[in-house]
Amino acid sequence: MGAPRADRVVRAAEAMGEATVPAEQPAAGQAARIPAPDVDAGGPGDPEVAPGQGPRPALGLIWRVRDRSTFAALRGAERVRRGPLTVSWLDDGQAPPPRLAFAVNRKVGSAVTRNRLRRRLRELARRSCLAPGVWFVSVGPGAGEATFGALAAWWSDAVGVLEGRP
Repeated sequence: MGAPRADRVVRAAEAMGEATVPAEQPAAGQAARIPAPDVDAGGPGDPEVAPGQGPRPALGLIWRVRDRSTFAALRGAERVRRGPLTVSWLDDGQAPPPRLAFAVNRKVGSAVTRNRLRRRLRELARRSCLAPGVWFVSVGPGAGEATFGALAAWWSDAVGVLEGRP
């Protein structure tokens, strides 16, 4: 007698638009894995090769001055001072690219200011297509607060005098 009553209950529930839902839940499975939004799904590009260490090679625009003899020769080189910049140039007879050295005094400002000034001067050197040889730029107080336009004017005037341009 129990079975016909259960059928009537099911038919009544279906007539009212209700569905029968089993009381037992399915066995717990593995939860869906959703990647975090800030994670790079690609992973490392090439895990077999370690990243290079040390300074990157010069791109052919400007090289560094490293040897003591070159600095000693720069003492007697022609100098031009414009504003707080003093620029020296020595034709060492070597082929391009030009070699460049900076001396930025602590009186110029904090380390952040001095490094910003060096980056600006390197950019000016890249833009000006320097003649081959050794260039030495000494920077005094006041250059740290100067605008890029003022630095560019001092730079182009000093380099122009040393290269023989008016």
